[in-house]
Formats: sequence, structure tokens, C-alpha cells
Amino acid sequence: MHYVRDMDAATSRHLPGRPLAVPNLLTYSRIVAVPVVVACMYWQSILSGGMWLRWVALTIFIAAGITDILDGYLARSLGQQSSFGRMLDPIADKLLVASCLLMLAADETIRGWSLWAAIVILCREILVSGLREYLAELRVSVPVTRLAKWKTTAQLVAIGFLLAGKAGDEIIAAVAHNTMVPVVTLTGLTLLWISAIVTLYTGYDYFRAGVRHLIEE
Repeated sequence: MHYVRDMDAATSRHLPGRPLAVPNLLTYSRIVAVPVVVACMYWQSILSGGMWLRWVALTIFIAAGITDILDGYLARSLGQQSSFGRMLDPIADKLLVASCLLMLAADETIRGWSLWAAIVILCREILVSGLREYLAELRVSVPVTRLAKWKTTAQLVAIGFLLAGKAGDEIIAAVAHNTMVPVVTLTGLTLLWISAIVTLYTGYDYFRAGVRHLIEE
């Protein structure tokens, strides 16, 4: 019922747009980071570029992840919360997560059974996006909950490990003077499964809260 109360509260609270507020500018930078990270991964995996490209992609990805933390904090501390930011923030997260998952699947960092974890995450994002769009027509806003934020954080950490992937595994192997053991990749895949499980839970809660409004209509 917590999600339902949040949705009811959102229907009665109207926020200004503020497209050029500082938190929204940070969100824009996260969207701009998407094609840069994809380009680095494409160059490294598809065009057989150097492993250094994975570190560049990881650095940009981490910077983008930091903006995800900062935009919400600054919006609250500066009193710059806006309806535009509330709409754009989850979209930026979804673009970053989805594009990285697709590139990681393309270079087979994510493969086999682990592809199901990526599919669960992507399907949930599509479901919630469709639910948001439909409820917007009913003038019902679906706020980003705290658990959903933790879900996004878990996804970002998992993807960070997977972006390092082979490059990180090579460094660990060199330091340990041992054969290649995919520690970094395996850590990322484990975290990906954990985030997929949390994703299922949050997706179900959003769906249940949305169905309540659909039935009332």
C-alpha cells in the first residue's frame, strides 16, 4: 500500500517544470554519456580496439552514475524539484542501463543463463514505462520510490563491473601471477542477478499500484 499512497499523493502535488535547473542539467549529462559509453564499447568489442577503451567507458559510466546521486540530492537541498526532472530522471537511468546491457550482450560479457537477468531488467523497464505513460493520461504520476532507486544503484554497480570485464580480469591475473580467472566479470554477473530479482519485486509493486487505478477507471 506504500506505493499506492505515494501515487495518490503525487496526483495532488504539482511541481514547476524548471528544465534548466541544476539537477536537470546533471540528468542531461547522463543522457549525453550514453552514446559515448556505447561508442567506446563498440570500438573495443566490435572493431577490436584496445582494452583501454573499456576503462574509458567505465570512467564515463561512473561519472554518469554519480550524477544520478547528485541530481536528486541537489533537487532537494536547493529546492529545485520539478515535474520535468521527475519525468526525465528515470528515463535517463533506463537509457544508460538498457544501452549498456545491449552492448555487454553483444560482446558476450553477458551470455548464457545470465542473458535472462538482462531480459528481466529490460522487460521490467518497458512495463513500467508503459504503465507510466498510460497513467499520465489519467493524470496519475508514478513517483520513483526509494527501493526503485536502490534497484537502479544495484544495476549500475553490476554494469560497472561488467564494463571493466575482461580488462579488469587481466589486471587481477597479472597482479596474482596466475591464469586468467574472471573475478571481475563473475562479480558483475552475480550483482546483475541480484538486481534482476529486486527488479522483479519493484516491477510487481508498480504494476499492482497501477492496476488499482485502472480498475477504478
